[in-house]
Amino acid sequence: ASVPCEPLRDQEKSSKMTKFFFDNLDDELFRTYAFWSAILVVKMLAITQWTSEMRGRKQAFHSIEDTSYKSATLQPKFDDPDVERIRRAHRNDLENILPFFLAALLYLLTGPSPAIAANLIRVAAVARICHSVVYAVYVLPQPARFLSFAAMLLANGYMAASCVLYYCF
Repeated sequence: ASVPCEPLRDQEKSSKMTKFFFDNLDDELFRTYAFWSAILVVKMLAITQWTSEMRGRKQAFHSIEDTSYKSATLQPKFDDPDVERIRRAHRNDLENILPFFLAALLYLLTGPSPAIAANLIRVAAVARICHSVVYAVYVLPQPARFLSFAAMLLANGYMAASCVLYYCF
């Protein structure tokens, strides 16, 4: 008799978690988060496509399968500086944008000041876009890349630390 009740308990638990999630989430802040997160996803997809196009243009493919598609004599090439710069920018995006998605969402559940939260999200997203531009598109000397990297790092760090303090104390 206890078997039919198990799904109900799980459903009740899920319902409580969903209620907690939506009760603690400001609609306008979530829209800000969703908008800037979508912009960052589009940016990452664009860099992925750009990497692929640059590989084709420079004939700098990493696998024998890709080289044989173009030419039977073409060999894999791992050291094209233009391709590697774009790849590093993309890897840096993965290292910074993915934590942003989680840290910002958890931060929104803490009931933060709407102005502070919205500006943290905007600063982080714009900083990430600037980082890609000054690192891979229009290469500028330091401190341009450092400042854009640091802006997102500080925003992510603040949101993550706020979550730790909120959920642990």
